Amino acid sequence: MIVLSCNNISKSYVVDKILDNVSFTLQENEKVGLIGLNGAGKTTLFKILAGKIPKDSGDIYVSKDCKIGYLEQQTQIYSEKSIFDECLEVFKDLIDMEKQLRELENQISIEGQNESSSKLNSLMQRYSNLSEEFNSRNGYGYKSEIRGILKGLGFNEKQFDLPLHQLSGGQKSRVHLAKLLLQKPDILLLDEPTNHLDMEAVSWLEKYIKEYRGAAIIISHDRYFLDSTVSRILLLENSIIKSYNGNYTTFMKKKKKERELLQKKYEEQQKEIKRQEEIIRSLSQGGKRAIRQAKSRQKMLDKMKVIDKPVSNNKKSSIRFEPKIKSGNDVLKVRSLVKHYDNIKLFENISFDIYKGEKVGLIGPNGIGKTTLLKIIMNQIDYSEGEITLGHHVNIGYYDQEQSNLNADKTVVDEIWDEHPLFNHYKVRKMLAQFLFQGEDIFKLVSELSGGEKSRLALLKLMLSEANFLLMDEPTNHLDIDSKEALEDSLLNYKGTLLVISHDRYFLNKVTDKILELTPNRVNEYLGNYDYYLEKKNAMNEETEDLPKKTKTQIKIERKKEKEKRKLIRKKKNMLRDIEKKIAINEEKKKELEELMCNPDIYSDNVKMREIYSECDNIKKELEKLYDEWVELTEELG
Repeated sequence: MIVLSCNNISKSYVVDKILDNVSFTLQENEKVGLIGLNGAGKTTLFKILAGKIPKDSGDIYVSKDCKIGYLEQQTQIYSEKSIFDECLEVFKDLIDMEKQLRELENQISIEGQNESSSKLNSLMQRYSNLSEEFNSRNGYGYKSEIRGILKGLGFNEKQFDLPLHQLSGGQKSRVHLAKLLLQKPDILLLDEPTNHLDMEAVSWLEKYIKEYRGAAIIISHDRYFLDSTVSRILLLENSIIKSYNGNYTTFMKKKKKERELLQKKYEEQQKEIKRQEEIIRSLSQGGKRAIRQAKSRQKMLDKMKVIDKPVSNNKKSSIRFEPKIKSGNDVLKVRSLVKHYDNIKLFENISFDIYKGEKVGLIGPNGIGKTTLLKIIMNQIDYSEGEITLGHHVNIGYYDQEQSNLNADKTVVDEIWDEHPLFNHYKVRKMLAQFLFQGEDIFKLVSELSGGEKSRLALLKLMLSEANFLLMDEPTNHLDIDSKEALEDSLLNYKGTLLVISHDRYFLNKVTDKILELTPNRVNEYLGNYDYYLEKKNAMNEETEDLPKKTKTQIKIERKKEKEKRKLIRKKKNMLRDIEKKIAINEEKKKELEELMCNPDIYSDNVKMREIYSECDNIKKELEKLYDEWVELTEELG
């Protein structure tokens, strides 16, 4: 059943056409993703559907008694109430009903003492009817429902009593989302619902949306979220809308094929146009009959509907990270790292290794210290205890999610030119154009740029650093989908090493080959992408659920054993690397000695020959021993 239908919706601001005859339908319980470049008109369409702004023309049909709930991207709640009390506002009619039930109970108690009461039956009937309605509307469970949704969205019980005016903008947005979900509208319009949510909260919201008994249209740059929740994609592009069945990944495959087909049709038509033009030129130089044929062909050519040249890379940044020099194999070694602020310990016992060419994702809940860890590696923040060792020829480039390395008072062009004064004007403009800064945009002040523009400028500066070890803190924030994909492709082709903090699970899945999960007292390592991490994590949780409950002493002993086991594994890995280095050195020596033995000057000198032969024989024995040790250690490490 159709719950929402839009027919030929148009909207313009002065001369700019935002929506042009947009038409689509939404089925009952259907979940749809609305995507498009920043500024394409997605939020404008939502505001029209929610009745916030008028449309210029077209018709909107909403099913009878169908309620629309709208989550705006920027939300402000002004209230002196606590988080929990603000959510209670959703159930005001149930709270009033509960008061009526208590009043009726009191009246029934009084009338029950009067044996000749004529009101008692009437009161009992009213109480019965009201109680039945109260129960059917979850009157005894709405407080639990509030707790469940608030916890799902990342609030803990201690925060329930916090007054709203003390909350950050992100926390207020989460409260607004909680209220919207508690209202259970028939159609949800969600504009970037995963903003301000950590990974656990996003996973919870995914499950909630999938099971939601209502329809939803979702604007999101979180492609993993779209893959998990929607069954159809609406693409808003060039003021018009196109529908694609399937989730985001399916849409991308279809879009790619569509572009390839369009490119092929365009090229074939261009060949035909050139062929016809050649014929027309040839006929125009002939007699009268040939000239008439030429004119006839020209008329046919003029009537041909020309296919516009496909612009598959329209508004897509051109990013290419190239390290200036190669680093050594050991890029970063962290051992027993501890960080505390005053008497508050942020994390402890943090140990891990990163090797040349690895693409590593650093994940963990908000506030665990991920950004702090990157800044410690960058030597911007001191650590309390432990050891950090950077490898040979490691040159770090840092992408800060706050873009603190951008000077707000400079123009875009000066931000680049001042750091690279040897670049000529043409090269600077070309570089900026690759990151979509063209025309007068290059003379904008950095302070005037949008979040997405600042991100692109910061990425350009990082690209020009030619670093071989990139530390990136939430690089996909503020980027539209096309820019994210350009960044992903560039990092996949990057020959250096990457350590990246990201909540973008699609990005982590596509780019990383190792996940480090930061906890308060250790780092858990997973040798795969984000899906591999989830698979292993879920398997571990299932095993834990099946095991009988353990005492604190047992847990302590097991943790100690696990710690010793990890220590032993680290020791064996170090031994393995040392053996591999020794093997490489000895193999090189053996090769040199064998080449010397083939030298006629050496071959004719018996004494020298015996010395070299003996040395070569000793190296072969040493290599045999090293290879045995290598095989043994490799088998032990699995």
